[in-house]
Formats: sequence, structure tokens, C-alpha cells
Amino acid sequence: MTQIPLSPLFLSLKIAGLATVATLLIGTPIAWMLARGRFPGRAVLESIVVVPLILPPTVTGYYLLLLIGRQGLLGRLLEQGLNIGIIFTWKAAVLASTIAALPLFIKAVQGAFEGIDRRIEDAGRTFRPAVIVLCTITLPLAWRGILAGSILAFARAMGEFGMTLMIAGSIPGRTQTLALAIYDAVQANQPQEANALSILATATVLLILVLVGRMTKVKY
Repeated sequence: MTQIPLSPLFLSLKIAGLATVATLLIGTPIAWMLARGRFPGRAVLESIVVVPLILPPTVTGYYLLLLIGRQGLLGRLLEQGLNIGIIFTWKAAVLASTIAALPLFIKAVQGAFEGIDRRIEDAGRTFRPAVIVLCTITLPLAWRGILAGSILAFARAMGEFGMTLMIAGSIPGRTQTLALAIYDAVQANQPQEANALSILATATVLLILVLVGRMTKVKY
């Protein structure tokens, strides 16, 4: 009987969770800007948002490698100036998963913001500052879209492969996520382990989607 290594699953859950939090913090303001803002460069920003969905993950991963690698501008600055290494660590995997998940999250939340009746927000601004209206009216009205986007982001982060392989590698116990463990098992001609890991990955994602969907009645 094939023994299923669980460390890739736990690492994937950790990375996907952190990436989802990062996506929520970064993506929500961008989604609001795209839904409400009319500013120079809006079309450029909207195009940049969807680039990770269009480019092959290995291409995006290569650009990240040039940026955060030890010889990259940001990577050299962080490593020499702050003694922070990113490349080939779990932090690089979180970065890759965040970039992969951001487009799905932003588009879902942007749609939620655009679906809010602007008259409700305008009425709120009559008596309250814009920031208070955002926190007490806009975000509560858009919570289902934000939650749905977060769930999609988590699922996408769980399945991230190409960018992670490029900038984090597949180091067992350190950066080997579930997707990478499946790939390594196939490359090592271990079909039983690959099958077991694939079933584990599918069951985990489906279980999370079903449980969250039943608890919140969110559709995605």
C-alpha cells in the first residue's frame, strides 16, 4: 500500500492561506479602483491585472526570477541590504501563488463592487466621510463577491505550479507543494503515489469549496 506523504499538503495549505490573505489585502483596493475610479492609466492597470492569466506561468516565473533572484534588482537589495532571501524558499511560493490568484480575485470583487447601486453610496456620503461609507456600506454589500473571490484565490493558489517551480523549486519539506509533488512522482515513474496525491489534492479543494459554499451560500 502506497504511503501518502502529507507534508506537501500541509505546505500547500499554508502557502495558499498566506497567498489568499495577501490577495485580499492587495486585490481589494485595486478592484475598488477599477470599479469606481476614472483615472489616467486605468486601461493599462486593467490589462496588467489579467496578464498572469494570459502569459504562460513559466514566462511570468522567469520575469520573477529576474526580479527576485540573487542577481536581480530586488533580490540583491533584499539579500544584501536586509538579509532577506526569497528565491527558492516558501516565501517565493507564496509570491507565485499570490500573483497567480490576484486576477481571479480582482475580477470577482470588481464585479461585486460594480453591482452595488451607486445611489446608496451617494446617500451615505451625505452624512458620512467617504472612508466610513466604504467600510460600513460598500464592503458589507460586496462581501459575497469578496468571499467568492477569496475562495477562488485559495483554490488557484493550491493548484499553482509553473511560477512556483521557477522561483521556489521543488525542495521536499521546504517548497514542494502538492502540485509539485505530483509532478515529481510522475517524473520518477511512481504512478501510485501520483494517483494518491492527485486524489488528495482534488478531495481537499472540493471539500473546502463545498464546506464554505454551504456555510455562506456563496456561488462561484
